[in-house]
Amino acid sequence: MEIPSKYEPNRVEERWYQYWTEHDFFSSKPDEREPYTIVIPPPNVTGVLHMGHMLNNTLQDVLIRRARLLGKNACWVPGMDHASIATEAKVVAKLKDEGVAKADLSREEFLKHAWDWTNEYGGVILQQLKKLGCSCDWDRTKFTMDDDMSASVIKVFVDLYEKGLIYRGFRMVNWDPEAKTTLSDEEVIYEEKQGTLYYLAYQIEGSDEKVTIATTRPETILGDTAVCINPNDERYHHLRGKNVIVPICNRVIPIIEDEYVDIEFGTGCLKVTPAHDENDKNLGEKHNLEVIDIFNEDATLNSYGLHYQGKDRFVVRKEISKELEEKGFLVKTEQHTNKVGTSERTKAVIEPRLSDQWFLKMENLAKPAIEGVLKTNDVKLYPKKFENTYRHWMENIRDWNISRQLWWGQQIPAYYFGDGKDDFVVAETREEALEKAKSKNPEIQASDLRQDADVLDTWFSSWLWPISVFGGILEPENDEVNYYYPTSDLVTGPDILFFWVARMIISGYEYRGQRPFENVYLTGLVRDKQRRKMSKQLGNSPDALKLIEDFGADGVRVGLLLSSAAGNDLMFDETLCQQGKNFANKIWNAFRLVKGWEVADLPQPEAAKIGIEWYTAKFNQTLVEIEDHFSKYRISDALMAIYKLVWDDFCSWLLEIVKPAYQQPIDRTTLDAVIHLFEQNLKILHPFMPFLSEEVWQHIAERTPNQALIVSKWPEQEEVNATIIADFDFTAEVISGIRTIRKEKNIPQREALELSILNSEKTSDKMDAIITKLGNISEIALVDSGIDGALSFRVKSNEYFIPIGGAIDIEAEIKKITEELNYTRGFLQSVQKKLSNERFVNNAPEKVVAIEKKKAEDAEAKIETLEKSLASLG
Repeated sequence: MEIPSKYEPNRVEERWYQYWTEHDFFSSKPDEREPYTIVIPPPNVTGVLHMGHMLNNTLQDVLIRRARLLGKNACWVPGMDHASIATEAKVVAKLKDEGVAKADLSREEFLKHAWDWTNEYGGVILQQLKKLGCSCDWDRTKFTMDDDMSASVIKVFVDLYEKGLIYRGFRMVNWDPEAKTTLSDEEVIYEEKQGTLYYLAYQIEGSDEKVTIATTRPETILGDTAVCINPNDERYHHLRGKNVIVPICNRVIPIIEDEYVDIEFGTGCLKVTPAHDENDKNLGEKHNLEVIDIFNEDATLNSYGLHYQGKDRFVVRKEISKELEEKGFLVKTEQHTNKVGTSERTKAVIEPRLSDQWFLKMENLAKPAIEGVLKTNDVKLYPKKFENTYRHWMENIRDWNISRQLWWGQQIPAYYFGDGKDDFVVAETREEALEKAKSKNPEIQASDLRQDADVLDTWFSSWLWPISVFGGILEPENDEVNYYYPTSDLVTGPDILFFWVARMIISGYEYRGQRPFENVYLTGLVRDKQRRKMSKQLGNSPDALKLIEDFGADGVRVGLLLSSAAGNDLMFDETLCQQGKNFANKIWNAFRLVKGWEVADLPQPEAAKIGIEWYTAKFNQTLVEIEDHFSKYRISDALMAIYKLVWDDFCSWLLEIVKPAYQQPIDRTTLDAVIHLFEQNLKILHPFMPFLSEEVWQHIAERTPNQALIVSKWPEQEEVNATIIADFDFTAEVISGIRTIRKEKNIPQREALELSILNSEKTSDKMDAIITKLGNISEIALVDSGIDGALSFRVKSNEYFIPIGGAIDIEAEIKKITEELNYTRGFLQSVQKKLSNERFVNNAPEKVVAIEKKKAEDAEAKIETLEKSLASLG
């Protein structure tokens, strides 16, 4: 195979991805091997690839490819989420553009449009993940609206209802007026916003007296049904049993007493609007107040809004405050900061609303999931810091509002047959519902049944994901779920720790009696250089596919991972991808160098033999480090260890050590060893850089499909020769010292030098062959004292001398060393002054003091070397 002069990812990537899929390397079936299973966090069917997906799926692919190399039966299940709110919004918008309103369609007609939209646009992101190199078992792709997945959801709903855990209740809920549906508490994001506190005067009925009430929402006065005072507030004792008149609407409402009112807040008087505030609702029930809902489902005002009917709540807020001022009801206004709930999906400001909804009781369901994470460590969170977040939510868990006022999703399997509160049944099918209904009323006909119009929360589908993708709800004892469940690792973002992760743990214990996964690796969020979260709205998120086109998939993967520590946010910069691309080019050029050498039957040089022995030890040492990083889910650190090994140790040191002289062949023993080590490098690189590594692997030798890198074997751990690593580290410093002298004195590499050693460290001469080759040293000699007229440098307590003779200007050299000596003495003096300050030593962190002491030691050693160099010249 001809080797191109440049690595061209665009030419390589499609070819190898097709090769892998053609040979079914991604597919998995139960067998005798240990399973390693990951279920993908299913992206929205509406989604396209963005930076968060890139990071999350690269991490999953690294784990799955490594598991494959470790000989495990690696199964990565892809899929998509039907995303009720987001998808329905897109379909509604599309229909609106076509002049069609959702209200004019039947449910069946709308769902046909939704499926048409899904079939046309859905799944784009899964195709894009292939560009990134994701090795999912595509034959296993699941969609939360697939027939079997929907059937699983309905079966679970019925089961939980029959267990008494699902109930229907008229409660205050979070209403999204844009999506026109209720949301669970977890789907509401609270943001601190600057607002206004309005002080309004309410007239006491039958009196000229007024009472002042503070509110942030003047439009809601039209729904007021009481004013509340604290019975212990002496200021208002005289108002007991009286009524007030609500401004503008002139409705007469009672003054009630309750200790709930904070005497210190505002004026100590509270307006009570039971339809539009959770706490007001509780007061209303306690005091039997009228409930007046002033809003339509889109948060415009209804007929209770009088002349504001049909106007948006925020428009009304401005207009009604102006009217209140004109009519003398507005006493004053103040700036006020409060927390405002917004929809996680549409970003609309949430409206509290009383509504009939379906709820799932969570307290008892959550108990095994609390124990599994926080007590038995059955499920481990990485980083561990997220356990506190998990604990707080789980120990304060509220019932889950699982119904949504949408058509796209699994329709709630409740069937109504009368007007009474209990005139309904819950069943998996209409036929079963009819049988259950007949047991309550034998006269019921199929035509009398009306199925609940609402659908289930999308998360009620995805909380079953690790079980349902293997058919474990419909067939709990099938071979697949028994083999693959529980899964191994879950990789996701901490922003869905409650939405998804906690709920999957809950459902796992409820429906399998087991954890759904062993480890949860929570990634950070991808932010820009200004630390802003990347988003379409800010326009700060790069085009993910364009990055792949510009830098190659491997370059982008490396760029993302090099700065993505577990649980910490990633500050993304395109230069990181350039760094990844440069790394790919470095490996490619190293490969071309090795393949360009001619080989001959020659004896192996001593330097090459030692170099290979050293790199083998270094590789094994790095392998231990990599394994440790993987065990702690420090994927970024694992990559950095490989990066340094390949770039510094292999390319910069080993290849220089073994490289034959110009236009000379290399011996066969050395070349075979170098190629073996190159292949070992490719194996540990493969999870991170799958395309480049497979390309080089296949160029090294002709391979059959079962010899492809993707299904090769991860290197086995061997004993680490720590002595040779330490010896080489010392030697590298010696070579650096020689190179520094060459650079400073402009001595070309081709000119051989002599090296004399004052060997205080008693180092062995084992590495002399490497020093001789890389330093181009003609002779190495041991001496008992310094050499006059020679340049010197120090490594630890060893001194090295290179006689230069007439090659240098002695006077200029003396001047230069003297200047450096004076500077170093001054530096040492400043450090010693700091260390002699007791206050600094006693109060500074131990680590900081240690750094200062090390600076002093280094300066003293340098001064000693410079003084000896000066003496030798003098």
